[in-house]
Amino acid sequence: MVEDIKGGKKIADVIVRNIDDGKELKIPVGGLFVAIGHEPNTAIFKGQLEMDDRGYIILKNQTKTSIEGVFAAGDVHDYRYRQAVTAAGFGCMAALDVEKWLTEKKHTSQQEIPKRTEYLQERS
Repeated sequence: MVEDIKGGKKIADVIVRNIDDGKELKIPVGGLFVAIGHEPNTAIFKGQLEMDDRGYIILKNQTKTSIEGVFAAGDVHDYRYRQAVTAAGFGCMAALDVEKWLTEKKHTSQQEIPKRTEYLQERS
């Protein structure tokens, strides 16, 4: 377990404690990656987007969710890897899917888009 982080403007050392024997170890490092939790932060979407029994958003066709025009990326759908690289990759995919969706909806009435936003706000 991380006991302390040492350094000035940059991390220099991490002090860890062995949870079995209580011994401390000083590890010289140049950075620190903090892992995410084991539960997705999707409670805000409960009842609005289709999710699996663990609370992860179910994707359809790469990054699309159960609501047209709503896309998801990263840790909210990825129960296997749950890491920054996956989130960045899926974020790029979602951005491309959004761009395509907006292009396809170009001829849609401009008043339909605010209605979708209001719909999502009402459901939250």
